[in-house]
Amino acid sequence: GIGLWILFHLLIDSSSLGFLMWAYSCSQEHSGHMQEMWRRRVEDYWNMLAPKIRPDTLRNLMDMKANMGSFAAALKDKPVWVMNVVPEDGPNTLKLVYDRGLLGVIHNWCESFSTYPRTYDLLHAWTIISDVERRGCSVEDLLIEMDRIVRPQGFIIIRDKRNIVDYIKKYLTALHWEAVGTADSGPASEEEDMTVLVIQKQLWLTSESVRDSE
Repeated sequence: GIGLWILFHLLIDSSSLGFLMWAYSCSQEHSGHMQEMWRRRVEDYWNMLAPKIRPDTLRNLMDMKANMGSFAAALKDKPVWVMNVVPEDGPNTLKLVYDRGLLGVIHNWCESFSTYPRTYDLLHAWTIISDVERRGCSVEDLLIEMDRIVRPQGFIIIRDKRNIVDYIKKYLTALHWEAVGTADSGPASEEEDMTVLVIQKQLWLTSESVRDSE
C-alpha cells in the first residue's frame, strides 16, 4: 500500500528533506480530502466543457503531470481512457500510478512525446508549463507539441500560474485555439495565484475547403 511504500523510502532516504516533503504530499494526495478535491476539479472541468461536448466527444485523454493519478482516478465513472504521464524531472510515481490500476509512462516534456499526431481528445496540463519554463526549455515548443497530439476540435485544460496563462493567451490565434472559458483554480492556499483556462483546438480549413463547404 501507499503507506508502506512511503515508509520504505523514508527509511532508505531519511536524510533527504526534499523527499520527506514530497512523501508527505503524496500521503495527502492519497487521502480522502485530496481525492474529493480532484473529484470537484474534474466536475468543474466538465461543467466548463458541457456546452461543447456530447457523451462520446471525449474518449482518449492525457494527464501531462499525473503525479499519483488523481485526475484519472476522479474520472473512473466516465467512459474515458487516460494516459498518465509522469514528468522525468519530478518524483518517479509511476509505480503508484500502476498500483491504482492506471496506465502511465515517464516523459521529458522538453522533448516531443512518442505518439501519432491528433491522438488525444483532451490534454490536462497541471503546472507542466511552469515546470518547463523553470527548466529553461521552450514554452512555445511545448505548445506546438500539445497542438500536434490533440485532435482538431479537441480540448486542452491548463491549470497554471496566472502569468503563464496570460502568456499562453497570446498564442491562441496563431495556434487556431479558442478559449472556451476561464476560472479561478479554487480556494486552496497553494493555488492562490493560479487559474484554469479551457481551450478548444479549431479545425483548420484551407481556402479550397472553405469554398467546397459553401
